[in-house]
Amino acid sequence: MPENSASIGDRGLRRLAAASLLASFPGTTAPDWVLRDLEDGLGGVTLFGFNVEDAAQLAALTRQLGGAARPVVSLDEEGGDVTRLAYHTGSPYPGNAALGAVDDVELTERVYRSIAADLARCGVNLDMGPVADVNTADDNPVIGTRSFGAGAELVARHTVAAVRGLQSLGVAACVKHFPGHGATREDSHLEIPLVDASPELLWERELAPFRAAIEAGARSIMTAHVSVPYLTGSAPATLSRAALTGLLRGELGYDGVVITDALDMHAITKSVGLGGGAVRSLLAGSDLLCLGPVPTYDDIRGVLAAIVVAVRDGVLPVARLEEAAARVDRMRDWFALVQDSADDNMRVVGLDAARRAVRLTGSAAPLVDPYVVEVDTPPTIAVGDVPWGVAPWLPEAEIVRVKPADASPGALLAAATGRSLIVVFKDAHRYPESQALISGLLAARPDTIVVEMGLPIWRPDAAAYIATYGAARANAQAAMELLTA
Repeated sequence: MPENSASIGDRGLRRLAAASLLASFPGTTAPDWVLRDLEDGLGGVTLFGFNVEDAAQLAALTRQLGGAARPVVSLDEEGGDVTRLAYHTGSPYPGNAALGAVDDVELTERVYRSIAADLARCGVNLDMGPVADVNTADDNPVIGTRSFGAGAELVARHTVAAVRGLQSLGVAACVKHFPGHGATREDSHLEIPLVDASPELLWERELAPFRAAIEAGARSIMTAHVSVPYLTGSAPATLSRAALTGLLRGELGYDGVVITDALDMHAITKSVGLGGGAVRSLLAGSDLLCLGPVPTYDDIRGVLAAIVVAVRDGVLPVARLEEAAARVDRMRDWFALVQDSADDNMRVVGLDAARRAVRLTGSAAPLVDPYVVEVDTPPTIAVGDVPWGVAPWLPEAEIVRVKPADASPGALLAAATGRSLIVVFKDAHRYPESQALISGLLAARPDTIVVEMGLPIWRPDAAAYIATYGAARANAQAAMELLTA
């Protein structure tokens, strides 16, 4: 056994390795193995929509997970389309695209402070957000409305506001996805996306929000499974020492916790495997390994074993694990230091923000027996199957949801005869079949009201065009208020 692992013993080594893992599990209560592993040093857990029924159940779950272990309890709560707290209903907060459209940093800070209050009430101490990616690729399949916008300065100032809002109530921010996922046209859940940027462009565009977040004291930063050829070669940044140690730690001077994006994403599992990705990412400079929703208990055992073997074989220094554990411990200590409290009236800020973000171009006549066509849009893996649409705010309307390939424009138009026609869709610029269906309806009914609940990039010529900049419940309500006021 190499010298660097002999001094701590087998049990100590396994505990140190376990401290680097953020595991997930199915169900709304913690399995025995999770509770046992937390007592044995597991770093923490990442929760998903399938772990959450409502706030009361989540609070009970986090109490079950707590105790003497003081685990990191994290989830993705970005507001807008990506929500775990409101996975079954849709978020009461607009997402980053809407906040960027308003461009009021005080509003962004209030929204994220309210999100932090919701998380803190439920016992969550780490939010996997905000997204700091500068969304310069219109057809980006995974970022889109999750970004504050396409301008580096705008994204930077709102990232700082989001970090301040979250951390004001003792919820650690995890700024993502370093060194930037906004210029990609591939989804890292499925492959390794390319960011083809020079050092100068990366510094001025992708890195600007991360530099600002570091200066603002962000407690953690999440890696991206993207390759930047000049920096990482063909490897994703999550596995790149040049990206995480050389650039993030060295040039940017960051000494907070570095968390990986989920290692079960294909960019990792289809290239170096789950265990290999874990070891390589720790070597590169990460501190907490997010294992995502796919790995089973046996898979997690395998990752732990791979880390232990790498130390025993002299591939991974014990000092690297000790450094990672020390950073996570500092973040845990910080959780206990921040004891600020939320304002009682914070919960209304989400709808206020959505109302300020929504945009109406043209004019809509008073609604008459409205007929609503919601154009089905495939959910991204990051978003999941979160409900969206306008039904709660148009109870008198007849609403149909159609797949563009299966829809009959003639039948839809016939059903809408003599009635107000409203067509609702998301990110039509990415779906030619959606554009064709909407254009066909507009050709026959130029008085149609269209509602874009994604990025308003493709703008058909309609009597009234409403852009919400997201598909959260708050966005939908704000849009329908324009039509029913």
